[in-house]
Amino acid sequence: MLSFHKAVETEFQQLNKMIVDELYSDVSLVENIGNYIVEGGGKRLRPVSVLLVVKALESDADESVKLAAIIEFIHTATLLHDDVVDESDRRRGRDTANERWGNSSAVLVGDFLYSRAFQLMVQLGNPGIMALLADTTNIIAEGEVQQLINAGDPDTTEENYLEVVRKKTAVLFAAATECAAILSDANASQQSKLAAYGNHLGMAFQLQDDVLDYTGDSEALGKNMGDDLAEGKATLPLIYTIANGSSEQSDLVRRSISEKDTGQIKQVVNAVQESGGLAYTRHMAENEVELAKAQLSSLPDNNSTQTLRDLADFALGRSF
Repeated sequence: MLSFHKAVETEFQQLNKMIVDELYSDVSLVENIGNYIVEGGGKRLRPVSVLLVVKALESDADESVKLAAIIEFIHTATLLHDDVVDESDRRRGRDTANERWGNSSAVLVGDFLYSRAFQLMVQLGNPGIMALLADTTNIIAEGEVQQLINAGDPDTTEENYLEVVRKKTAVLFAAATECAAILSDANASQQSKLAAYGNHLGMAFQLQDDVLDYTGDSEALGKNMGDDLAEGKATLPLIYTIANGSSEQSDLVRRSISEKDTGQIKQVVNAVQESGGLAYTRHMAENEVELAKAQLSSLPDNNSTQTLRDLADFALGRSF
């Protein structure tokens, strides 16, 4: 258990129980796939951030675990759909659901998780949270479509790529922390700053993921090095290398993206290292972490607020 899990240990245990309980279905395949995905590991940073924000605000909100479960179900649904779109066969060191049960089953169970999340939202009965999460899921879908359009395109710009990251990844982090603030009856300024905290945290998390895709250990990551390249994703290290590397490095990366080819993955790794692509991406992630932590200045000075700072540092310092 990581330090930020320990900081909300009681609530985290309640969250895990609620997730299992809410996965119940008369259709056994739904339960089997849902449990397989949820039990497959993962750090659950998004629901943990909900629990931490509520405690940092010293709120007595008694529905924080339910809100955390809603966020986790939305996230898990996006993972199921992502893996189908990306034709992924491995996540967190195991077969993906689509690899084991097929694309149709994975998509439909993803739909089930989305609908279960919205059922729980109705139980929560907070119009502000419902409106925010409805907008959030719509933005995530837009990000997925934009990423699909960009696949195999070596001319994807840095601005375009970062917008996809914001929509696909950062927006759910931002929604998690802002919803926790709404649930806690935080003032408008705190809600805004906590939304910004989540946004910067999500950006840092994904940018570090981009670095790890070319430097991390495949076993620790639970996926293969170069998976993004195999899907034709022009991530930030590659975009930087195309723009700033030598003509040979640029040509190599452009060709690998357009052909979705990992046959020269070692040469691509060398190119993104030597061109400064990894260092640039790392610097961008560091900046996002500092921006995230700066948003916490108006929160009470307590252990949970410090843990939110630690969570931002973890996004950058992690190796998995």
